Amino acid sequence: MEIKITKTSTKKQKPDQTELGFGNYYTDHMFIMNYDEGQGWHDPRIVPYAPFEIDPASMVLHYAQEIFEGLKAYRTAEGKIQLFRPEKNMARMNLSCDRLCIPKIDEEFAIKAVKTLVKIDEDWIPTEEGTSLYIRPYIFANDVHIGVHPAKHLIFAIILSPVGAYYPNGIEPVKIYVEQQYVRAVPGGTGFTKAGANYAISLKGQEEAERDGYVQTLWLDGVERKYVEEVGSMNVFFIVGDEVVTPALVGSILGGITRMSIIELLRSKGFTVNERRISIDELVEAHRDGKLKEAFGTGTAAVISPIGHLKYGDLDMTVNGGKIGEVSQMLYDTLTGIQWGRIPDTMGWIQTVE
Repeated sequence: MEIKITKTSTKKQKPDQTELGFGNYYTDHMFIMNYDEGQGWHDPRIVPYAPFEIDPASMVLHYAQEIFEGLKAYRTAEGKIQLFRPEKNMARMNLSCDRLCIPKIDEEFAIKAVKTLVKIDEDWIPTEEGTSLYIRPYIFANDVHIGVHPAKHLIFAIILSPVGAYYPNGIEPVKIYVEQQYVRAVPGGTGFTKAGANYAISLKGQEEAERDGYVQTLWLDGVERKYVEEVGSMNVFFIVGDEVVTPALVGSILGGITRMSIIELLRSKGFTVNERRISIDELVEAHRDGKLKEAFGTGTAAVISPIGHLKYGDLDMTVNGGKIGEVSQMLYDTLTGIQWGRIPDTMGWIQTVE
């Protein structure tokens, strides 16, 4: 399919790159493609960024049949535009599509759509240290119908947003609250997908964590309430003794692209990395015995986010003196170095936008 391009006649004023924040500004154009039963995905186009006009009975508003992805475009010092493992994002998008009864997309075509849109709005890619262009592909049901069934009409869209650090304090260690009352996901549900409903479910725990002065919630498993799963916007890693541990993907945890990359990177450098179930009690014991050396989250938005404090009930565990650890810093420097083209990509992770 060819992508029809209609450029805007009125370009927006670009924001100050030192005041971007995250998810506050959007570029001049967007990608849209429709799905209709019997016709499949069709009419791919890039148009000026504008609101959607949808019917009040649009099914997404009532039954939350929606999935999304998140990746970034980076500008190197030489002016090249780089994407980080976009093929993994599109493969994961199709996993989400399958679970949410959404027709799958052509992954190669979706990457082509991303690259075409990024190229058109390339002057929006910021150049300040630590900034990038966030890319949000998403699909939502658009049947005009009140009744529970898989959608027969959907919209696939991509929007772009110039961003700075996800957390206001950047790479500074964050305070995490361990949630004990609410659950986010269970095996057999949608926890492994990137569906908007998963994030809506997490809001209550996030709200209570922020009220108590914590940045994010660390979720425990939804069955026994004892095994660590993930933070609201990140996968998590712990260095216990000489072992790097991250919770196994048991069907209720999102398989993060950054998580995957960190595991590969650590193993390439000789670290022992195990994907296994790890209980909160094991972490408490490791902290008590002085074996919990580092903890950090990983995700597209934050990249690496060191965890300086873990609050579990009445216990406030300080990790590595509340400072960023040596391994966390190395991982952040290496991964962002590859993404921004400061160090060679020996892992074959980068795709360029020509």
